[in-house]
Amino acid sequence: MTAPLSNDLRERVVAAVLNGESSRAVAARFEVAVSSVVKWSQRYRATGSVRPGKMGGHRKRILEPHRGFIAERLNQNPHLTLHGLKAELASRGIVVSHNTIWEFIRSEGLRFKKNTVCP
Repeated sequence: MTAPLSNDLRERVVAAVLNGESSRAVAARFEVAVSSVVKWSQRYRATGSVRPGKMGGHRKRILEPHRGFIAERLNQNPHLTLHGLKAELASRGIVVSHNTIWEFIRSEGLRFKKNTVCP
C-alpha cells in the first residue's frame, strides 16, 4: 500500500478549489486524480482538515473480550484442541473459525501445545 500524499499538496489543492477553480483544472495543474481533488475537498468541508484518515488496523479483535476465558481453559485443559475450544466458545454464543482462535492465541502469546514435554 502506498503512503498518502503530503498535507501541503492537499492544502494547496483544496485552496485552489475554494478559490473557484474546477476540480478537473486543479487536478491537471497539480497532476493528481480528479477523484482525489473531490475527496480532499469533501474531507475539508466535513472535518475542516485535509489530513488523511488512519490507514489499516480498523478491525476489532473479536476474541479480545474473551481472553480471560480462553487463557483459563487452556490452563485447565492443556490437551484442548482448536476445534474443542471453538465448540466451547460456540456454546457461549461466540461463533468464530478455528483459524481466528489460532491467530488470537498466537498474537496473545498464549501457549497452545498439546505435549509440553516434546520440543
